Amino acid sequence: MNDLDIRKMKKFIIIGVIAVAVLFVFSKAFYTIGEQEQAVVTTFGVPSCESEPGLHFKIPFVQKVTMVDTTIKGLTIGYDMNSNATLSEEAIMITSDFNFVNVDFYLEYKVTNPIKMLYSAEKPEQILKNIAQSCIRSVISGYDVDSVITNGKGEIQAMIRDKIIARLEERDIGLQLVNITIQDAEPPTAAVLEAFKAVETAKQQKETEINNANKYRNESLPAAEADADQIAKEADAAKQARINEAEGQVARFNAMYEEYVKNPLITKQRMFFEAMEDVLPELKVIINDSNSETQTILPLEPFTAGQE
Repeated sequence: MNDLDIRKMKKFIIIGVIAVAVLFVFSKAFYTIGEQEQAVVTTFGVPSCESEPGLHFKIPFVQKVTMVDTTIKGLTIGYDMNSNATLSEEAIMITSDFNFVNVDFYLEYKVTNPIKMLYSAEKPEQILKNIAQSCIRSVISGYDVDSVITNGKGEIQAMIRDKIIARLEERDIGLQLVNITIQDAEPPTAAVLEAFKAVETAKQQKETEINNANKYRNESLPAAEADADQIAKEADAAKQARINEAEGQVARFNAMYEEYVKNPLITKQRMFFEAMEDVLPELKVIINDSNSETQTILPLEPFTAGQE
């Protein structure tokens, strides 16, 4: 093989590589939107929405396309769709008359705004399910067990649907509720019933203890208030007695002072004799007047003292 043949072969190879590259780029430049799809096209990170079915063009490596299914989809609450097994953590709910009930729901929804569905929140389907569970429990708690199991299902479904729609409008995650229905409603298992009974027993015991405590308080409080009132009255009486005693002593002192001013010597002697009488009540005082042979004994003894 001469040099000319080699150059021709290289030329053909280069042309082939360029053709393959052009075909590859060309294949990436077109995308197709189905009847039940919408496309979110991002150009340098800025999203836009395409909903017209058919073949569309995009700029390779500049624009990125994400296809979004807009058909009605469904999710279950309270049971597994594949095995039909009950999911107790989702199905068991408490009614207004404090009974447990197993309720299964089937929820239908669809995408109304692909851009918000993709970029406004992470895992929008899970957010929808959480909203639905919150609304379901809120509504079920307002009905008794008979209404949930028998004749109240239609009204319950309507209230739940309205609550979910309102919550979705607040969150604005690009999803719309189509419908929600109660698949099944029945009393819980025996084990759950036993647990419920235990809870009810604990509640009753709590109420009993509270009532007993209130009764004890109501019985003890009047007695304590009476005791406090009696103590206050006794304290007031003691206070008044002390005041009266002090006032009496002041009056007695003033009277003694007036007598003292009039006759200091006699008053001193009388005070001395009274003090000695208090200290030594058996003491006999003999007064001997030097100017007279008469002796005076205080206190005076009766004339019959010492006689049988």
